[in-house]
Amino acid sequence: MCKTKMAVDAAQPISTPARRSRYSTTPKISSTQQAQSSTQPTRSPVSKSGPTNSSNRVSYTSNSGSGSGSEYHLDTSVATTSVSSQASLTSFRASLPDNPQVYDFSDIRAATNNFLAKRYSSTSSSQSWRCTLHGKDVIIFQRRIQKSMEKAELRAKLSVICRSHYKSIIKLLGASISGDHIYLVYDFVVGSNLSLCLRNPRNPSYTVLSTWMSRIQIATDVAHGLDYIHNTTGLEIDPVHKYVKSSGIIVTEPSFNAKICHFGAAELCSGSESNAVTNGGEIYEEAPAVSTPGRKGSATRTREFEGVRGYISPEFQLTGVATQKSDVYAFGVVLLELFSGEEPVRFKYDKTTGNYSKISLIDTAREVVECGGDREEDGGVGVERRLRNWVDRRLSDSFPVEVAQKVIRLALDCLHVEPDDRPDMRRVAGKISKLYLESKFWSDRVKMPTEISVSLAPR
Repeated sequence: MCKTKMAVDAAQPISTPARRSRYSTTPKISSTQQAQSSTQPTRSPVSKSGPTNSSNRVSYTSNSGSGSGSEYHLDTSVATTSVSSQASLTSFRASLPDNPQVYDFSDIRAATNNFLAKRYSSTSSSQSWRCTLHGKDVIIFQRRIQKSMEKAELRAKLSVICRSHYKSIIKLLGASISGDHIYLVYDFVVGSNLSLCLRNPRNPSYTVLSTWMSRIQIATDVAHGLDYIHNTTGLEIDPVHKYVKSSGIIVTEPSFNAKICHFGAAELCSGSESNAVTNGGEIYEEAPAVSTPGRKGSATRTREFEGVRGYISPEFQLTGVATQKSDVYAFGVVLLELFSGEEPVRFKYDKTTGNYSKISLIDTAREVVECGGDREEDGGVGVERRLRNWVDRRLSDSFPVEVAQKVIRLALDCLHVEPDDRPDMRRVAGKISKLYLESKFWSDRVKMPTEISVSLAPR
């Protein structure tokens, strides 16, 4: 029996404990633990040195087969990427502008309480209401159209116009037509128009634009906005704004940047402009010919001149056809208005004669830079003194004189009588950007130090 037992023991392998090195720190693993480890995955350690590819992988070790285990890595970045890509797509869709809409007239009536809501502004040619439409804070402008338009045509025009997006232009969301009026829906922007910022009737001595840099910033925003409309919209036609004026420029809060209103109104409101006349940037339809009693074959046409005067170019007033050069002319007026604080045209009462004399901002600007006597020893007033008398005094006489003179000369170039002699908005925007950099250099140089502390206590 002993021989049999010895034979059986000889047939079985004798397990001897493996010799452990005295430098090894690996704990001894029992056969039970080894069997469990062969069926359960083990997570690979994550390096603490920084995020690496191994931090997103889980290692599965198999002891089957050869002695060396093979690892299967599950890349968890696949699931993470799908979630993050879905989130990024959602945020990207939210950042995209909404498609232009042709609103039902019933929606316009409901938003404005059947047009009984308080009007945001009102002129003889247009009215506007601030309201909520489809959950958005909007402003609705009512304008007269020159010809009837079907919804399909309106949708086609909106799809072309609303392709353009720029930070200095208020977004056109959509429109609606009822009868001979079109209702333009724009995104509402918190702020006030430039005209009120410069001339507040409640407090004429105060303005929020009390520094030179705030005004050159407004000029830069408007110039680049018009440059975008003229040259970068990508429209097949030559787009024209037509309604450039200080009351059509919004100064936003709290950044005091400028945004141009009424973008796209020219293309949507105007049909054939052969019978259109204008005054102050507002388009009016010319009344039909009326025969005069007592004269055979004679007829007269009456023109309705209303709105703000001073922004229209001579050829625009003569023909009623707006061009890009007429926009340049209007921008030149806005530029002078911005730095002087005065209206384009004003009337001054003369006590001696008892009459009112007309004062044009363009004429006073020409007198500043074109009159002789640059030096006081020559008997003249001097350009610098004339500039300080012409520039808005609410700037506290703190502005770069050389830059101010360049701004006025640029504005006068835009106000040339001949349209071909006026620069285009691309050139104007480039010059304005250069003047902004010069103004920024001046502002940084004259800025008072703020890190100096003064102590009046005894030492």
